Amino acid sequence: MKYKRCSGVLLHPTSLSGSYGIGDLGPEAYHFVDFLAETGCTFWQVLPLGPTGYGDSPYQCFSAFAGNPYLVNPDLLLREGFLKDEDLEGKPDFSSDKVDYGLVIPWKLSMLDKAYYRFKDGSFPQLEVALTAFELEQEPWLNDFALFMTIKELQGDKAWCEWEPDLRARNPKALKKISKAHSEVIHRHIFRQFLFFRQWERLHTYAQKRGVYIIGDIPIFVAHDSADIWANRELFYLDEQGKPTVVAGVPPDYFSETGQLWGNPLYRWDVHAQTGYTWWLSRFTTVLSLVDIVRLDHFRGFAGYWEVTAGESTAKNGRWVPGPGSSFFEMVAGRLETGMSPLLGLAETWGTGLPIIAEDLGEITPDVIKLRDDFDLPGMKILVFAFDSGPTNPFLPHHYPQNCLVYTGTHDNDTVRGWYERVDEAERNFARRYLGSDGSNIAWDFVRTAWASRARIAIAPMQDLLGLGNEARMNYPGRSGGNWTWRMSAEALSPALGERLSELNLLFEREK
Repeated sequence: MKYKRCSGVLLHPTSLSGSYGIGDLGPEAYHFVDFLAETGCTFWQVLPLGPTGYGDSPYQCFSAFAGNPYLVNPDLLLREGFLKDEDLEGKPDFSSDKVDYGLVIPWKLSMLDKAYYRFKDGSFPQLEVALTAFELEQEPWLNDFALFMTIKELQGDKAWCEWEPDLRARNPKALKKISKAHSEVIHRHIFRQFLFFRQWERLHTYAQKRGVYIIGDIPIFVAHDSADIWANRELFYLDEQGKPTVVAGVPPDYFSETGQLWGNPLYRWDVHAQTGYTWWLSRFTTVLSLVDIVRLDHFRGFAGYWEVTAGESTAKNGRWVPGPGSSFFEMVAGRLETGMSPLLGLAETWGTGLPIIAEDLGEITPDVIKLRDDFDLPGMKILVFAFDSGPTNPFLPHHYPQNCLVYTGTHDNDTVRGWYERVDEAERNFARRYLGSDGSNIAWDFVRTAWASRARIAIAPMQDLLGLGNEARMNYPGRSGGNWTWRMSAEALSPALGERLSELNLLFEREK
């Protein structure tokens, strides 16, 4: 099949500019959509949108279904009357280029609480109906999540496996008692979700009207300290206290002698299969109500995953275990074909396949390739991986199939400039020879090469469009703190940058 060529930009909303310490769903997000539309880009790619927990990582969320309340924009709440000018007085002196989560989180939550109490006073009768409808629509996950977050507050933010036994085990009498005694706290968490979904839906609709579609992200694994696992213990390998018996990771490879020990609990795929993958199908339905296409993180784990006994200090002593394979994707395909139509105006660009991108990086074996290709899922090519092993490297553009996405880099990699400054001269030299470059503007040499490639979709992180070094890198896998903090400046989306990106989209037939 011949696909329409298109392009996009990878930028998590937290990295947007703005005056409230963290990028959010306010005016700067709409400005970014306008920038994409006016330069001819089709896609805005984001990271998972859930409420972040440990390490502020969007890949370690308190829920795979809920939204991140820190992304709610105060200015929009002000316009609707949920906040008043005096509510914003005394705002901390936030950094404009880094997210200080320790400063942002308590202030943002205090703003949301003020909005909740103003809503509670009866000033918004028309929205009470909308809130009730939201609660009914999101009922499969919302009540468990709000209860989970409420108990977590009451338990001093301890992980759920450290709660009192009755709460840990979801004793019905204990949960009923909590629900009755702390109903206001529960409703406050529900209201935060209502505000997030309300602001996100409006932004998403605006983007679609401008011809910009959002690529979201589904991490294969969920955080242990999450409402998902607390409410669905039977779907995971846990002991009687709720602690994992086996955990996720990847084996030793070129990048790490001991592998990567992620620590997420592993799925009991046999139990998921017995339920018809109900939990997973609900997850796809919810995420695809927020975005148009999803990147399925660690796709190889659906063919086979690395299992490590809980308590191991590294991922070295693990084993490969078969994943759910084609039976899982057959169920997903059935749900997406019969249950909803998330593609809207994307048919010409995306075709009729599943709205899924396979993150097929890492140790890829024939079974992974077969699973990807059997369902016609586009894979990923990363240019910063391309120059360390000569012309046979599969990440070099002359090896690309048409049905793939090429990225200059991702949130887990060096920026292009950071990569160029870090690697040895032999790798830099091969890159210059391949790109026909002198290295003086290496980030845009990568962007141009990606856009010129055969890949159906070309995407660059915003950091590479801005030519930034590793001071702007989003994440260092394995580093416990200091990640996910980068924000772009208010002046970043300049007319000159827009003209340059527009020119590439025109030259390489990637205009939307």
